[in-house]
Amino acid sequence: MKCKTSTFLTITSLLVGLILPFSSAAQWYESTGHATIKNDDISQAKSAAIKDAITQALVFSGARVTSVQTLVDGVLTQDQLKISSHGEIQKIELISENRHNNTFAITLRLDIFAQSEQCPASQFTKFIAVTQTELVNREQARMGQIFDVNKVVSENLYNTFNNSAMNTKPTAYYNIPLRVEQFFTQQYDYSHALLEEIANRSNSQYVLLSRIRDISINDKLNNNYAFWQDDSYQRSYKVDFTLFDGTTYEKLWQKNYQAEGVWPFKKTAIIDVYSDKFWRTGFGQAIADINQTVSYDLQTTMACLPTQGKILHIENGNLIINLGKAHGLQQGQLLSIAHHNYMTDAAGNKLPNRITTLNQIKVKQLYQQSAVAVSVDQQPLPNIQINDIVDLITVD
Repeated sequence: MKCKTSTFLTITSLLVGLILPFSSAAQWYESTGHATIKNDDISQAKSAAIKDAITQALVFSGARVTSVQTLVDGVLTQDQLKISSHGEIQKIELISENRHNNTFAITLRLDIFAQSEQCPASQFTKFIAVTQTELVNREQARMGQIFDVNKVVSENLYNTFNNSAMNTKPTAYYNIPLRVEQFFTQQYDYSHALLEEIANRSNSQYVLLSRIRDISINDKLNNNYAFWQDDSYQRSYKVDFTLFDGTTYEKLWQKNYQAEGVWPFKKTAIIDVYSDKFWRTGFGQAIADINQTVSYDLQTTMACLPTQGKILHIENGNLIINLGKAHGLQQGQLLSIAHHNYMTDAAGNKLPNRITTLNQIKVKQLYQQSAVAVSVDQQPLPNIQINDIVDLITVD
C-alpha cells in the first residue's frame, strides 16, 4: 500500500506478517521526512526531518500519538516532540539522507508493532472545515504591515492538513472572516447558527476555529551601535484552537500553542506574508511548525470520533444523505438514524440531546459526497425528518 502525503513525504506500508515472533501485527513503514535548514544548522535540520518521518509513520500506522523518540546520528535519544504512541517502534533503519537547496530530507524504514487501540471509527474519513483565524490585536501587525497574516496562516494550515494521508480531511473555509471570541469561553451561549452554516456550506461535520492572540515584537537581537548589522527582533506567536461538531454543536477539543521566531527586518519594512521571504524567517518557520503540530494533534484527537451525516432530502422512501465515497462509504453500508434536539439545564444553558431510533437504512446509490439510502427491510420509516442524524454502523 502506497500513500502520497505531500510533494515532500511518501509513506509506504508493507505488511510483513510474523516479523515479530509473537505477533502478526508488525508492519514496515518507509517514510521520508523533510525540514528546512536554518542558519546552516544541518544537525538541527536532520533531527527535525527524522522527527517528521517518525511522527508521520506513527500517525499513519493508526497508533494514537503523544510522544516520539528522535533518531540523531543513528542513536535514539530523548523525546523531542509531543507524540506518544500505543504502538511500539521495534526497529529503525536509515535508508537515505540528502540536501536539496535549503531542505534536508531523510528516509527511514520503521518496524512498528501497533498494540492496536484502533477503533472501528478510524476506518472512515472525517471532514473538518478549516476557517479563517481571527487576528485579535490587529495593531500588532503594523510592524511589517502583515495584516493578512491570519489569512495566510489559515491557508498554510489547510495545506498542511491536505498534504496528509490521514483519515481527517480539510475543507477550505479560510476566505471568510469570522469573529470567534465567544467560542473560546466556558459558556454554552456561542452561535449554533454559525457552526451550522459553516458545516453546511463546507459539507463538513467538524469545524475548526482559531484566534491569534499575540504577534508582538520582543527584544531586539542586535546592537543599535552595530550599524553594519541588519535589524533583527524576536517576534511572538500565540494561537488558540477549538474544535466543534457541526452536527451537535458540541465543543470537542481546545488547545493553545505558542512560539517565537526571529523577525529579521527593519521596523519600516513592508513584508508580503504570501512570499517565501516571510516563510523563510524564523517567525514564519515557527508558525509552520505549530501548524504541523496542530495537524498531528487533530489527527490523533479525531481518529476515534464518529463519522456522522445528515438527511438532506426524502422522496418516495429514498433518503439522500451528505456522506459518500469520500467518507469511506460502500455500497450496502448500514446506517442508523437519530433525532437531535436540546435540553435546557437549570442555568438556562442548552445541552445537546440525542434520541436514537430503531430505524436502519442501507446505501443503494453512492456518489463522492452523497448517497441514496433506503430502509433495510423496505418498510416505511416513521417520524424521519430532514436534518436527522445518520450514523455509520461499524463492526468491532
